[in-house]
Amino acid sequence: MRRTTRTIRQACAMAVVGVLLAGCGLLGGTKNGRGPLAGMDMQGAAERADGMFYATVGEIKPEIEWVHDATTTGSCDVTRYWAVMTVISEQRRGNFLGVVERSWKASGYRIDLVNPSKDLPAIIATSPDGFGVQVEFGYKGQAFFEVTSPCVDESKVAAPTKVANGRMYEGEIPTPNVRSDFWSAETPVPDPTPSS
Repeated sequence: MRRTTRTIRQACAMAVVGVLLAGCGLLGGTKNGRGPLAGMDMQGAAERADGMFYATVGEIKPEIEWVHDATTTGSCDVTRYWAVMTVISEQRRGNFLGVVERSWKASGYRIDLVNPSKDLPAIIATSPDGFGVQVEFGYKGQAFFEVTSPCVDESKVAAPTKVANGRMYEGEIPTPNVRSDFWSAETPVPDPTPSS
């Protein structure tokens, strides 16, 4: 069930990001030899994607636990995926997405879509150099991040070098299983107390 859900999620996300990028090379790719990504290959793009994710989760306080998920490649692009292992309650998902959206806006990302749906909330954005970024909640309320590069030069792509901050799993990544006093709380975040 979860594998099917992730496969559908990845296919839909790739389609959306593909539409947003409007085809390989139009947002800074290297096929015409110009733009901010001139000379970047798939490995460089994967490393850039990793850095974008690490910067994003670095802004999330309290810290969440995450693991590396899949890496996929197209004819001239690369996508990295990560799964969040911290249980983020339905009551705290809006706060979680708000932190991510503020971080992306502060980094100059264009917010392309905010889906506040109760079932599958998500945010899709584009970085100034044309990388598509996304965070969404899926099966069992698990949060996933993904970053897709624009068109770059073809190359082999190595696995991420940074060790995940959560435990390692053999085979299929399970649904969220790490409790957080803040993110897993089943109550809304209290409003700040007005100053007197």
